[in-house]
Amino acid sequence: MRPLLIFAFLSFNLLICAQPNLQLELFVSGFSLPVDIAHAGDGRLFVVEKAGRIRIIDSNGEILPQPFLDIDPRVNSQASERGLLGLAFHPEYAENGYFFVNYTNNSGDTRISRFSVLADDANRADPGSELILLEVAQPFANHNAGDLSFGPDGYLYIGLGDGGAANDPGNRAQNRLNLLGKMLRIDVDNGSPYSIPEDNPFAFDDFTLDEIWAIGLRNPWRFSFDRLTGAMWIADVGQDTWEEVNYQPPGSPGGQNYGWRCYEGDQAFNLSGCAAQSEYTFPVATYRNNTSTGCSITGGYVYRGAEYPDMYGYYIYADYCTGRFWALSPDGQGGWQNADLANLNNNQFVTFGEDAAGELYVAAISAGDVYRVTAPCDSPPPPAIEGEALTCSPDQPAVLQANAAPAGYAYAWYRNGQLTALGDEQSYFATEGGVYTAAFWANGPEGCNSAPSEGFEVAAPDWPDELITVNGFELAAPAGYADYRWFLDGTLIDGAFGNTYTATENGAYAVEVTDENGCIRLSGSVAVMVNAIEEIGLEKLAVYPNPFREGIQLEFHAAGPGKFRIWLATTDGKLLFEQTRYVSRHFKEWINSPGLADGTYLLGLEREGKQVVRQVVKK
Repeated sequence: MRPLLIFAFLSFNLLICAQPNLQLELFVSGFSLPVDIAHAGDGRLFVVEKAGRIRIIDSNGEILPQPFLDIDPRVNSQASERGLLGLAFHPEYAENGYFFVNYTNNSGDTRISRFSVLADDANRADPGSELILLEVAQPFANHNAGDLSFGPDGYLYIGLGDGGAANDPGNRAQNRLNLLGKMLRIDVDNGSPYSIPEDNPFAFDDFTLDEIWAIGLRNPWRFSFDRLTGAMWIADVGQDTWEEVNYQPPGSPGGQNYGWRCYEGDQAFNLSGCAAQSEYTFPVATYRNNTSTGCSITGGYVYRGAEYPDMYGYYIYADYCTGRFWALSPDGQGGWQNADLANLNNNQFVTFGEDAAGELYVAAISAGDVYRVTAPCDSPPPPAIEGEALTCSPDQPAVLQANAAPAGYAYAWYRNGQLTALGDEQSYFATEGGVYTAAFWANGPEGCNSAPSEGFEVAAPDWPDELITVNGFELAAPAGYADYRWFLDGTLIDGAFGNTYTATENGAYAVEVTDENGCIRLSGSVAVMVNAIEEIGLEKLAVYPNPFREGIQLEFHAAGPGKFRIWLATTDGKLLFEQTRYVSRHFKEWINSPGLADGTYLLGLEREGKQVVRQVVKK
């Protein structure tokens, strides 16, 4: 089978031409300095006001008159970057009623706290339920960051700026014993008031604080997780030249160093005391800080809603100063494509938010407005996928087929929500397990991308990293496969069809296993050195006839007297015959084999823990 062909020229044109027609639709007005938008898994939106209040937009699009939470007296919101800045609802909020906030306390420091909803009123929180989890001293009034969000792993992530002023004068973002300029990750369901996840990248590093997930951030003004893939997106406000978008792939173990203050964006800034360039993770997109492009990035979300399929899969973000909007997406060839979507009036767009269905919103801080992000377009219905539901290996892919594309459209193929191919091929050859979807992709400026198809799940074997374990001369493959075949120096060993085999000769051994679905995998080779007869004190060893019918003649000459263990076994290790004999010099004896089935067997001779083995065949 041939691999899917991806035409680079076509892919480039597709991504250049097919981009969302982004528009903003006024949703609700009347807020006072809105700085964050969140949902609690239902039809409401929660809008954070900088002074210390959280307001609710109900499912009818109306602002409830009474705040959900009002902690104004505890919040220092005097400076432009201080205040109540972030809100995150616990993944099990419907059961436990917990939510978490990030605010500047009256000492000017960052405080992360947990609150609870009132038991008898779902639209009111209890201001007296505050549990302070973490406080971080802030040396200056700016670069507080303020975002927090639960990841797909259920842990709480917290973004902290470098402490403020300009140029990170304390080099705090690179100081591993300081929480500022970092992304943190904590477990709020265990410990008092929290615990450190055991797989935090620096949990057992004496030179780095345990809470740290990633380092080298200047002022991460909004980060988010792709609700489908789990990928993490971090928008980091630059110094005065570059704004940047950082990307952390799904399943990342953390530990990234995003570079500040050694680098601003991907350009050197202050290399004093910095590591080699290869030690840093650079942004997937940057834009220059100027009067036409912008001065302060506002991070957004990957759109996964259903109402605007033309926007599906794009990371949407904006600039606070100019009102420009961009869409960032994979280019299908391992890189990224950044599309300039709109240059709207400067409304100081300060935050994005998602509702429970994945639709996007953006807030204008000075006007107090919340807009719905739309991309109206007459999209075709999504394609349908059919094909094989099992892939065994790159050499045995599952063939998937989408229905024919309308005129002017090609195909975008996704695996687990990640774009894997763009092109005009109607078939896709899946070499990995996962959920595959496809969309019709417009090959022209007037077309509208379709929504992705329903997911088509492809299974794949979960092969172990190593198929052979070696214990002396005993070779073993994991039990439970439908078939086994053992090889010596690339040649199939007669009769060796069990999950274990005892090596009888020097050489490279391998095993081929077949699972219950018929998928086949050949292991790598392992070298085994079998003892020569001299190593167990023999001068001569003979086994005949071989092949045999009724029995085997075993004869050997020992260099000196001693005890010898003689045994006969199947190739998978089942012992059929065993005796220990004292031999002074010469041994010759017939070993009967009544009732043995035709096949391959192993005859062994052992002395003082060392043995030699011979393969014998009954026909």
